[in-house]
Amino acid sequence: MPAKLSVNLNAIAMLRNRRDLPWPSVTALGRIALEAGASGLTVHPRPDQRHIRFSDLQPIRNLIDDFFPETEFNMEGFPNPEFLDLVDAHQPEQVTLVPDDPSQATSDHGWDFRKNHNLLGDVVGRLKKKGFRVSLFADGEPDEEALTIARETGADRIELYTGPYGGCYDDPDAAARIVERLGQTAEVAIRLGLEVNAGHDLTVANLPPLVERIPALAEVSIGHGLTADALEYGMAETVRRFCRACGQDV
Repeated sequence: MPAKLSVNLNAIAMLRNRRDLPWPSVTALGRIALEAGASGLTVHPRPDQRHIRFSDLQPIRNLIDDFFPETEFNMEGFPNPEFLDLVDAHQPEQVTLVPDDPSQATSDHGWDFRKNHNLLGDVVGRLKKKGFRVSLFADGEPDEEALTIARETGADRIELYTGPYGGCYDDPDAAARIVERLGQTAEVAIRLGLEVNAGHDLTVANLPPLVERIPALAEVSIGHGLTADALEYGMAETVRRFCRACGQDV
């Protein structure tokens, strides 16, 4: 099965938040993305609400439930009590736990699974009891001990942090080395019983080598590059382009 595409709405929300106005509409563009073939929508509601606002969450939940029930809502964030309360209130199909400090501009590293074993075990256990699929943000290193700990928390998936891969847009040799390492990491994770997602700075250009190297890739979550392309091609055509880059027949 080709990797599914979840459209991250954070960049759209950040553009909206430049003015005290309701456009561009997060839900309207989310609707266009789902109509064009996206399999879900992703948000990262940070404590300072600098892009997605807490007030966006229920309209996105309603959009999916009322018009696109076959698609999924993915909420990502650091597992503090406030985030977990938002998860309980809005019932996403997938929860992606990231190790972000609130002051970070964006996610830029995966979990230290050794250091955070107990924290993640407790949080994942709570989320699994409530029926959520749980994914853990992970660096793209084939560290079997660390990935074993990730599996022991009870998580269903890891999400490979692909920022360094995206950063090699002008260095094909470095990109090839990183995608090979990501592939090795995915192989270890899959052997241990984890499914594999990926996200951060993925583009139409760099997706095909990634999905070729990781044929079992379950999902990619893409925001910045997809939003940038949408300014040029429109949201619907951009989603179709990214779906094709994932190997989907659209």
